[in-house]
Amino acid sequence: MSQNDGNNAYWDANVRLILISLVVWAVVSFGFGIILRPMLSGIPVGGTDLGFWFAQQGSIIIFLILIFFYAWRMNKLDQQHGVDEE
Repeated sequence: MSQNDGNNAYWDANVRLILISLVVWAVVSFGFGIILRPMLSGIPVGGTDLGFWFAQQGSIIIFLILIFFYAWRMNKLDQQHGVDEE
């Protein structure tokens, strides 16, 4: 495998990870918090309904989880492709 093939594989995996993370965040924040909110309004969570919870706290919590997931996965990807910092 040439150096260019290795770089392409690394960046393909990186972009795939970014796209998956963005799709998850969009589905949670826009989908559950806005589009599906009327369907989720009957499910109680912490004194409010699930749709409101996703719109106010859920999307932020999922975003923070995605940040840590992305950092963890990128560290593994860096190690696999020999570009890690350690």
